[in-house]
Amino acid sequence: MTKIFAYAIREDEKPFLKEWEDAHKDVEVEYTDKLLTPETAALAKGADGVVVYQQLDYTAETLQALADNGITKMSLRNVGVDNIDMAKAKELGFQITNVPVYSPDAIAEHAAIQAARILRQDKRMDEKVARHDLRWAPTIGREVRDQVVGVVGTGHIGQVFMKIMEGFGAKVIAYDIFKNPELEKKGYYVDSLDDLYKQADVISLHVPDVPANVHMINDKSIAEMKQDVVIVNVSRGPLVDTDAIIRGLDSGKVFGYVMDVYEGEVGVFNEDWEGKEFPDARLADLIARPNVLVTPHTAFYTTHAVRNMVVKAFDNNLELVEGKEAETPVKVEG
Repeated sequence: MTKIFAYAIREDEKPFLKEWEDAHKDVEVEYTDKLLTPETAALAKGADGVVVYQQLDYTAETLQALADNGITKMSLRNVGVDNIDMAKAKELGFQITNVPVYSPDAIAEHAAIQAARILRQDKRMDEKVARHDLRWAPTIGREVRDQVVGVVGTGHIGQVFMKIMEGFGAKVIAYDIFKNPELEKKGYYVDSLDDLYKQADVISLHVPDVPANVHMINDKSIAEMKQDVVIVNVSRGPLVDTDAIIRGLDSGKVFGYVMDVYEGEVGVFNEDWEGKEFPDARLADLIARPNVLVTPHTAFYTTHAVRNMVVKAFDNNLELVEGKEAETPVKVEG
């Protein structure tokens, strides 16, 4: 019987794992809540493939430990593959899959909701109401329909975000080095990032963490933006120079900042710091600001998305194990 072993299974994933098991009675499924490490690789011994999800690196030692247990078929329940030692994976003959699209709507909705909350100064108003200050002024909001919304990156998520913001009545402009032909026909694209920065009241990032995009939001780009700009990053932490954002907020140039990702998030996000010394002064500063909305990389985190991540990852792994072509293979290049 085919056997698949899964790592780091959370409580919220278990109903969808059972759903997949029930639909595949001829496959034995075992799992643990532990992350995949060189030490835990032995838990998968006897399996034909593994399904994984973690922020830890898939190091050469981890991959070797899996291979030593006879496993070279690995399916990620997430998108990112930058934490895999690809040279070692290639050397060992690994086949790898990911889930590149699990719910663009989840992430785009989160970006749109948080941007609208910043414009309406919801955090300031919530804080006033909590202390029983029920006066309106001076906490006045801005309507989404009055904004020019600049979208950087027009892939799956960016396009859903554009539709949502247009639903509010906003004017939407976009920039992408890879232009979508349909969007280009409709005249969404501006010629350069500088053009977008100069025109947009709200700027939302929907691009990958590649070297060319690291710190694309910096002192220089913020200086080019409109006064009272709102910046939204639900994509990848390294896209934004955190110190530059803080300077922009301090100067008043940046009206508000939405962040679901952070350039130093590993080891800080997805941890409970209540009653403990908080390890990051910059992040603490941002969390405390009334015009910054921080969520700990949860834009994706919906029941719809989690189901897709689990089901698609197991589908992929079964295809690998059965020698079929997986739907979403990752190119293993060292």
